[in-house]
Amino acid sequence: MSTWTDYKNHVRETNPEIGKDIDEAEAVSQIVGTMIARRHDLDLSQRELAEICGIPHSSVARIESGKSTPNLSTLLKIFRRLGLTLTAQPAQPGR
Repeated sequence: MSTWTDYKNHVRETNPEIGKDIDEAEAVSQIVGTMIARRHDLDLSQRELAEICGIPHSSVARIESGKSTPNLSTLLKIFRRLGLTLTAQPAQPGR
């Protein structure tokens, strides 16, 4: 396998449950990546973001480092303060 996409497709074919885990991890990574990029665009530190959201700095640090997955209410609170929205769309067939 020469690419990450090839590998993911192979995993999905051989072990669909692990394929779902990979898809979920990528989705969370994309959401958190957007959050980090926006925080940087606004020139906010993690500490400043935590303060304006009313959450502990350690929570922002753990979310951004991938050590914890935010619950929906925390994620929405952060996104609102960053001027972001969270949207849902139909999944691609087979995922």
